[in-house]
Amino acid sequence: MKAFFSCIVPFLALCVNIQAQTTNTNEAVSLTRQQLRDSLAAASQELSFHPDSLDLRLRKASWNVQLEQWQYARDEYDYVLDRNPQNVAALFYRAFVNEKQKRYGFARLDYERLLALAPNNFEAKLGLALLNNKDCRYTEAMNQINLLVTQYPDSAVAYAARGGMEMERKMLAPAEFDYSKAINLDPTNTDYRLNRAHVRLMMKRKNDAREDLDEMVRLGVSRATLVEWYKKCR
Repeated sequence: MKAFFSCIVPFLALCVNIQAQTTNTNEAVSLTRQQLRDSLAAASQELSFHPDSLDLRLRKASWNVQLEQWQYARDEYDYVLDRNPQNVAALFYRAFVNEKQKRYGFARLDYERLLALAPNNFEAKLGLALLNNKDCRYTEAMNQINLLVTQYPDSAVAYAARGGMEMERKMLAPAEFDYSKAINLDPTNTDYRLNRAHVRLMMKRKNDAREDLDEMVRLGVSRATLVEWYKKCR
């Protein structure tokens, strides 16, 4: 189950405004989406021969999610959960889809049902904290993320998520601390470094922010993608 849930972490990172860096060309992105559509078409065709297969419906829904076809994905997860209410994979991803559709109450119910089945699931706890933060339930969200950091002190993701919440609230010193902890735990993650650079710019510490950008370049990020950030450091 741990391996299954690990693939959703990049989606959750977006919820705390982690600034993703990408060097994909438009052609490459287009090709990827075409491959996704081809995979979706294949899954749909296979499903037409085995309409009662929950595994096939989960597979199809995964392609719907990656293509941001939220309603189609939710329909599949609804189908699976109507027949297997304890399917934790469907609960987790339906919570994510509900959140994308701004159905926060339904997303919260799915996370809570999942945690009733798997009380120690890291990703579900993180997802619920991020959801509450997005839904302006700030005290609840901060309590949850603080507990998560306490329970998982070796998790870079937990520290980065808390740093994102703190940055939104202009709690700059705690945010820098948490991004620094995340970097120490995952030194090659350039998203964490860019967020720390952002925090340091907000703190008027341009030289420190530039050091983060320089380290990103050393780690392989194209300097051209960071031009605007370097301008802010002047």
